[in-house]
Amino acid sequence: MNFGYREVCLDHDTGERHPESPDRLRAVRRALKECHGVEYVDTPDADLELVRTVHDEEYIEEFREYCGDGGGHWDADTVAVEATWDAALASAGLATWAAETAGTDVRDRETPFALGRPPGHHAVGDDAMGFCFINNAGVAAQAALEQDADSVAIFDWDVHHGNGTQDIFYDRDDVFYASIHEDGLFPGTGTVEETGVGDGDGANVNVVYQPGADTVDYLAAIDEVVAPAIAAYDPDLLLVSAGFDAHEHDPISRMQVSTEGYGVMTERMVTLADECGAGLGFVLEGGYGLDTLSESIKMVHEVFDGYQPVEPDGDVSEAAREVLDAVAAQGFGSK
Repeated sequence: MNFGYREVCLDHDTGERHPESPDRLRAVRRALKECHGVEYVDTPDADLELVRTVHDEEYIEEFREYCGDGGGHWDADTVAVEATWDAALASAGLATWAAETAGTDVRDRETPFALGRPPGHHAVGDDAMGFCFINNAGVAAQAALEQDADSVAIFDWDVHHGNGTQDIFYDRDDVFYASIHEDGLFPGTGTVEETGVGDGDGANVNVVYQPGADTVDYLAAIDEVVAPAIAAYDPDLLLVSAGFDAHEHDPISRMQVSTEGYGVMTERMVTLADECGAGLGFVLEGGYGLDTLSESIKMVHEVFDGYQPVEPDGDVSEAAREVLDAVAAQGFGSK
């Protein structure tokens, strides 16, 4: 894969013991040293005018001034320093690069993966939260739309609901948002009933699993809900908001997705993008165990380098089946 990477993203210093630390990117880089075919791409910052099409101008100016004054705790979890402004623009620029270079030859070893931080999917139009300041996937989707795409689908497999991404596009029909996330975690949004409003009615789907959902459950959500819904939407670009905190050994969630499972999920995205004739790109979100994050991203890369991930055995859990039935009642999916 081609990995977008900027050293300035390491300068966003969240302090000791904060789970979203620069060590995340360092660990990923170490793991990828073992892989064949890894290329790193240095990309420009996101265009500020583009960012302002996704976020309120007043909020962006407030964020810039906050960093210019040395930063601090924006809220209890969301930390900024002076360098956070530059890191956030770089991270959004990496995501924009992924959207603009995603090709329709989806098995290409040059498929883009944006390794940026701070992450973005919790940032709403007028506020930062959940470690996020600029909604990277949102900016990337908007960039694609302003380039030549008529429509974009964003699939968010981070263990937390991407409330910011949903909020930004909730009343629009040019971006389809789908999420699988753990019930009871921050930010507490993303119910099955949240399916979009106005022009965006039916362009938003949430699969809200109970703690303990495993790879089999995640694949059922993809096969029965996410993939059919996105295929029916028929986007020009498929972006994966790729958080790896649903991993069975991640320290801040209770989901049970395996490293191999992320490989199978990646294979599903390749197949889906191919069926849609859509470009495919990945944008890093969460993942807070350094080993699990780095090994999972390594697995994603290996799929594009020819590795065939092993399908898991087992049946869909009863709890997951209840959720999938509830999503189907909203008009999404097919068994």
